[in-house]
Amino acid sequence: MSVPGTVAVVGGGTMGAGIAHVFLAAGSTVVLAEADAERAAIGVGNVAASLNKAEERGKLDGTAAELLGRLSTVEDLGALPPETALVVEAVPERMELKRAVFGAAARQCPDAVLASNTSSLSITELSDGLPGERLIGMHFFNPVPVQALVELVLHPGIAPTTVDTVRGWAEALGKTVIQVRDSPGFATSRLGLVVGLEAIRMVEEGVASAEDIDTGMRLGYAWPMGPLRLTDLVGLDVRLSIAEHLARELGPRFEPPRLLRDKVARGELGRKTGQGFFSW
Repeated sequence: MSVPGTVAVVGGGTMGAGIAHVFLAAGSTVVLAEADAERAAIGVGNVAASLNKAEERGKLDGTAAELLGRLSTVEDLGALPPETALVVEAVPERMELKRAVFGAAARQCPDAVLASNTSSLSITELSDGLPGERLIGMHFFNPVPVQALVELVLHPGIAPTTVDTVRGWAEALGKTVIQVRDSPGFATSRLGLVVGLEAIRMVEEGVASAEDIDTGMRLGYAWPMGPLRLTDLVGLDVRLSIAEHLARELGPRFEPPRLLRDKVARGELGRKTGQGFFSW
């Protein structure tokens, strides 16, 4: 299967830019939706930086400039092309925001698959009152152009044809697909968060330095990146939000460590602020 002709990516941050990158590289036309012109320009800059980096490493067919020629922006979801085949949301992890995005996208793009990049929110709840037969969890991993995995999250109301179509699109991007039933944290966020939270507790308790804990996981368990550097990359605030959500849903084993709360309170959010468990 080939990739969709027109893809809308809502949100031009790290994840949204990476998702736009891979669809552009695979041949899609991409429309990046942001709240205003300033954020749209930042989003385009993020996509350009990602593509330029790939070009420098010899990882692109064609040039970054050529691919950027198929990227446009809108500041209103009502301006999305009606023929859009896939709408991927990569906005902050707030249910009401994601539901508003998909409500507007569903009205404007009547045949589009609605795909959420959420790493923890309920796809079943998200689909309530929306065209659930064409709504799916499509969880990419950061950095999207490098990571080989896409986690598809299914809810009871999804159409089998939607699952087959999205699996085909993900495989056309060169990704390996896993399918999971909608449950708190899905498979990957749930397992990854447990390790990340325990690594933070180990720093908190003085067991070892962040660098040594990460080195132990990279060399001892063949992780490509240690859990604390990954937390910096994801964002400590994002990790905290997911941990709080899973603690509510699954119990106290997901309760965030005090060190994580303190760092977020100080604005030490990881790479995006220059300081987390490491200096960036």
